[in-house]
Amino acid sequence: MVIFAASTDTAETNAKFAKEGSYPWVILSDPDKKLANALGVVGPMGFAHRWTYFVDEQGHIAKVDKDVKPTDYGKTLARQLAELHVPEAAKPH
Repeated sequence: MVIFAASTDTAETNAKFAKEGSYPWVILSDPDKKLANALGVVGPMGFAHRWTYFVDEQGHIAKVDKDVKPTDYGKTLARQLAELHVPEAAKPH
């Protein structure tokens, strides 16, 4: 399994954020919002929503979580990975 995040912040801002948080995934930078617009996550005010896309091994979108709440997302993510039958060895630690 590959995990990455995408942000509309600059690469420099994302690098600082990742370093401070010691996240085990790559944060892609999309300051021109090409990816965000293609995925439909840009809201009417121009800000990107916090959505999670689960992509299967064939490259198909298996699920989209549009109700991301940062305060409890670790538990939510673990539950969703279990629902999608992601093997324990493939889950982030």
